[in-house]
Amino acid sequence: MKYLLTLFMFALLIASCDANKSITKEKDINTDVANDTIRIANDELEYEIIIIEPGFNSFILMQPQRGHYGLTFLENKNRMFVNTYNNRVNNPQQYDYTLYTQNIDYNYGIDYGYEVNYMLYNYFKFFMQRYNQKFPGGRN
Repeated sequence: MKYLLTLFMFALLIASCDANKSITKEKDINTDVANDTIRIANDELEYEIIIIEPGFNSFILMQPQRGHYGLTFLENKNRMFVNTYNNRVNNPQQYDYTLYTQNIDYNYGIDYGYEVNYMLYNYFKFFMQRYNQKFPGGRN
């Protein structure tokens, strides 16, 4: 009986070491996601863009720098891309509902400024490239 109890305690000790390893792995995964999270907000206009997409930070570093595109260019592209994206969200039978999960509330009458339009435009470029999606006007 003592031998069985000792064996049980030893197995429990090994299992507890294994549990700590899986917790550490989960923390590493969350850290990676946190490193690829970009938040852009303006409290005055009450808007916020949160981009949580592994690989986006690396992608954005390889894109033309801020100022390369004009604001009007970015706004026009974003209007087209948002319309296409939202149409696909509203047609889950035709498009992959795991990619198109939620409408993007992009109001054409609001001046979001250069930074938001730049990041949104580059997110759409990233999205199209990563998931092999084609949007009208998607190529430069």
